[in-house]
Amino acid sequence: MPISQNILQESLQTHFPDAEVTCKDLAGDDNHWEVTITDKSFEGKPRIQQHKMVQKALSEHNIHALSIKTKTPK
Repeated sequence: MPISQNILQESLQTHFPDAEVTCKDLAGDDNHWEVTITDKSFEGKPRIQQHKMVQKALSEHNIHALSIKTKTPK
C-alpha cells in the first residue's frame, strides 16, 4: 500500500525525534522507499538491531519495499 513521503517522514520523526531523517522515493510510486536515519539512539547497537528499531517505528504501515540506512552522529 502506498505511503506518502510526509506520513513516512512524520512516523520516523515521531519515533526518532532528534534524528536527521531523509526519505527517498526510489520509483516515484510511494511504494519503494529508501530511508536514511542518523540518530544517537543507534550508538553501540548492531546494525540488525538498528534496522529492527526502524521497522518497529513503521510497523503500522504496509510498505512494499524499504531500504534502511542507519547512522550515528559524528
